[in-house]
Amino acid sequence: MTSRPFDLSRIGAALSFAAAGGEVEHALDTGTALVISAPPGTGKTTLVPPLLANRAGGRVIVTQPRRVAARAAARRLAELDRSSLGDRVGFTVRGERRTSPQMRVEFVTAGVLLRRMLDDPGLDGVDAVIIDEVHERALETDLLIGLLGEVRELRDDLTLIAMSATLDAERIASVIGTPAAPAPIVDHRVPAHPLTERWVPGSAQRLDERGVTRSFLDHVAGTAASAARDLVRDDPHADTLVFAPGAREVAEIARRVSDLATDFDVRELHGQLPSAAQDAVIGGRRPSDPPRIIVSTSLAESSLTVPGVRLVVDSCLARQPQRDAARGMTGLVTTAASRSSCVQRAGRATRQGPGTVVRCVDERTYAAAPARPAPEIATADLADAALLLACWGAPEGSGLRLIDPLPADSLRDATGVLHALGAIDDTGRATAEGRALARIPTDPRLARALRDGAPLVGARTAAEVVALVGGDIRVRDADIASALSALRHGRGPDAQRWAREVDRLLRLVSSDRSAHGRADDAGLVVALAFPERVARRVERSSDGATFLLASGTRAGISGPLADAEWLAVADVARASGRVAAGSGAVIRAAAAVTEQQVERAADHLTTDRVEAQLIGGRVSARRERRIGAIVRSSVPVRASAAEGRDAVQRAVRADGLGVFTWSDAADELRRRLALLHRELGDPWPDVGDDALLARLEEWLDPELAALAGGTAADRIDLASPLRRLLPWPAAAEFDALAPERLEVPSGTRIRIAYPPFDDVDALPVVAVKLQECFGWAATPRLVGGRVPVLFHLLSPAGRPLAVTADLTSFWSGPYAQVRAEMRGRYPKHPWPEDPWAAVPTRHTTRRAARE
Repeated sequence: MTSRPFDLSRIGAALSFAAAGGEVEHALDTGTALVISAPPGTGKTTLVPPLLANRAGGRVIVTQPRRVAARAAARRLAELDRSSLGDRVGFTVRGERRTSPQMRVEFVTAGVLLRRMLDDPGLDGVDAVIIDEVHERALETDLLIGLLGEVRELRDDLTLIAMSATLDAERIASVIGTPAAPAPIVDHRVPAHPLTERWVPGSAQRLDERGVTRSFLDHVAGTAASAARDLVRDDPHADTLVFAPGAREVAEIARRVSDLATDFDVRELHGQLPSAAQDAVIGGRRPSDPPRIIVSTSLAESSLTVPGVRLVVDSCLARQPQRDAARGMTGLVTTAASRSSCVQRAGRATRQGPGTVVRCVDERTYAAAPARPAPEIATADLADAALLLACWGAPEGSGLRLIDPLPADSLRDATGVLHALGAIDDTGRATAEGRALARIPTDPRLARALRDGAPLVGARTAAEVVALVGGDIRVRDADIASALSALRHGRGPDAQRWAREVDRLLRLVSSDRSAHGRADDAGLVVALAFPERVARRVERSSDGATFLLASGTRAGISGPLADAEWLAVADVARASGRVAAGSGAVIRAAAAVTEQQVERAADHLTTDRVEAQLIGGRVSARRERRIGAIVRSSVPVRASAAEGRDAVQRAVRADGLGVFTWSDAADELRRRLALLHRELGDPWPDVGDDALLARLEEWLDPELAALAGGTAADRIDLASPLRRLLPWPAAAEFDALAPERLEVPSGTRIRIAYPPFDDVDALPVVAVKLQECFGWAATPRLVGGRVPVLFHLLSPAGRPLAVTADLTSFWSGPYAQVRAEMRGRYPKHPWPEDPWAAVPTRHTTRRAARE
């Protein structure tokens, strides 16, 4: 039986977006891709899904970036449809679902749909997918656009709509459509209610190395309580919405506000609350209820309408992923919220009428914030994304049309992590282990810790540690084991959120769910998740210790864990304050671990090999046992021939030919060969550094073997090896083309100084006493007459008198001036008026006459 259509007139009666329904219908009549841009609160999320359902026979899936938004949107549409939630309209989020076989519209989080597509890549039974809140540029939303683009290449009947409050509509339209035929755009605009802006900066700094300062939390709470009192004097039915960066700050501010404003109903709103508590906040309040102050994360920034809000108090802070490129690590950091995010937050106050925003900073600080947040794909850890893409069959996103490409450095780090977990093979394809990890909705490293840790320490302990490490919970003194004990016995908001996450994780493992491990088992679970972050203490000081991580990073820590020999580190960040000497990072969460546990968790990082190096011109070798960059033991050994040879080759390739001592003979031979190569080319060899290194084994093989066997580098003469490069039979002409010496008219054989091998313009030089060249008219030329010799004509004392490559011109001109200047200084030597007729000699006038 065909289900009844949705009553769009009733559903859209109070929604301004109903006016755009005809434009949407027209766009869908001509294609299956569409971009919709409309401000928050206009009703696009409520009206577009049933409109699509009425046009299609199958299911319509709507993605939201957050669980609470998916549940709220489903509940709102079901109410307007006057149907039971889960009947015609339902939702599926992590850990909760309300669905039925006859369901027409299903709201899901982007992560749920991504994992569903791994099992159902064709989306059988689905006629349309709506991706909402695209402007937030969540990583999973970006990935969905790429994957759905591939699905639509095989299914031209699948409709895809991208919706947002504010977005680069043309750019999105070209991605979900084609560059030649972008998707059409429906742009719906409504007049905004007036917004009053106030600035209330605090006197204390907002952030320090540990995060948000207590003083600033006090300031935000005090500002919120004061502004809310002023608000309800004029409008007793109005509520206040306070924005904080994370769940921890939400709880801290809410507690402070409760103490300051006892006549208000103070509520928290963030993703780690139970669904009932979230729904109670966004469901509004009765007129008889006290006014509310709602303290929220960015959850309420754009994807939710919190009814009754007329005042927004903004900390102007946000929590977002940030990558440390130098160390290849990504972590959540608290930083200034972008101005576009702050505008979105302020808009919560004007959804239903005029409103006010109070920003807890001054205008200069606000203006210095980034204009808009970076897309999550550019800053987030990509391990989970890379695993999903590998399981999809598009390793590293190959072939997908994404809004922005995956950053190469982050992607390289992610694939390295997945290789270490055994989740992908050498081709980048997902392994059976990788597919199993991908189906656990958490970071692959935490999924591995949960799966592998449960049999070792008990499922409950593994789940408890994973829930702590993966949650937004401050770890005092960076001690995970201590924090775990406090959570087990605590009753505060952190403990409640943590307990709920533990229960969810326990449902994902099949072993004994009740068993607790020992107190020191926390380190093993952390090490299973982050084997590259196991760390050994390398330095102890009065204010803490420095640890070396297996990844090669040095990080400081203070407090009780500074005495540990080994740590399993869950969270390490770039240092912004003073840390232990010699470290550039600070450990923010870790657990003590034994060396045996390290071996078990980081077995794939363990090596036992001989490391040979060329040090001081000799091969030196040590046998080293390592866990990544951590040296566990190192003893001197004698290198094998292969090890020594490898060390020599690495040294030569790293430091060049400078590891050898060039003798005068070797240097001269190289210069002669370089001149021939420059002038004649083949077969005369290139003897530049790069060319010689490229042919290293061809001409230097015996010497490399000698070095590897223990011969010192300074005992090797490179002249003989260079002669191996002489081309045969052309080598028979070598001494004629580039002779070592040149005989001058006096009979003396003078050594030719050839130019440096890398000087392409210099000429060979002969430095000779002027008197030895009398009567020499034709300047000698080398390399078969191609290269003239440059003469440095010297005085009897060996000092330069003239430089010339044209002897005939010298005797006919400059010689007369040289003779006039020198005959008085050197009267014992011949300075004939006619140098053409003089007898060349190297001796004085008297001795020359005697001879």
